[in-house]
Amino acid sequence: MSRIGKLPIQIPNGVTITVGDDQTVTVTGPKGTLSQFGQPDVTVKVEDGAAIVSRANDEQLARAGHGLMRALVANMVTGVTKGFEKKLELNGVGYRVSGGGKTLDFAIGFSHPVKYQAKDGIELKVEKNIITVTGINKQEVGQAAAEIRSLKKPEPYKGKGIKYIDEVLRRKAGKTGGK
Repeated sequence: MSRIGKLPIQIPNGVTITVGDDQTVTVTGPKGTLSQFGQPDVTVKVEDGAAIVSRANDEQLARAGHGLMRALVANMVTGVTKGFEKKLELNGVGYRVSGGGKTLDFAIGFSHPVKYQAKDGIELKVEKNIITVTGINKQEVGQAAAEIRSLKKPEPYKGKGIKYIDEVLRRKAGKTGGK
C-alpha cells in the first residue's frame, strides 16, 4: 500500500471537493477553483470531512497513480485555502527588476530590456531585488518561477543572475594568475 496514498486528506471549512462521473476531481475554496483529471484504477471518495484515495488493484499503473492522485488533491486543497509562493532573488551590479501584477521588466546585462508576462492565475510582486510569484496552482507557480530564473541563470564565478531565495550556488575559483 502506498504510504502517501493511504493518508486521508482533511477538508477545511469553506472547501468543497466534488468527483465527477469520469473521476475528475474539482476543489473549490475561498481563493478559487481547481480541477484535475482522474487516474485509471484510482478513485477519490469524500466521507466525513475527508477525501480518501483508493486503488482498484495492485498493478504497476494503479500503484503509481495512487500516491500521485493523493498528492495532487492535497495540493489543490492547500492551493484554494492558502495558495503557493516562490521567491527569487536578483543578484548583480546594475541588475534591476520593476513592475508587478502580471508583467516584469528586467535589466539583466543584455543590450535590451527583457519583459516577462505571467499567465492567468499568477501574481508577481517586486520588493527591491526580491521577486515573489504567487498563485493557487502549485505547478503553475513553479513553472512561472522556473521561467523567470531561466532568463538569467546564476553564474558560478560571481553569482550574478536570478536564483531561488533558498538556492545554494556552487561557486568556482577564478583565475589564479600564476605562470
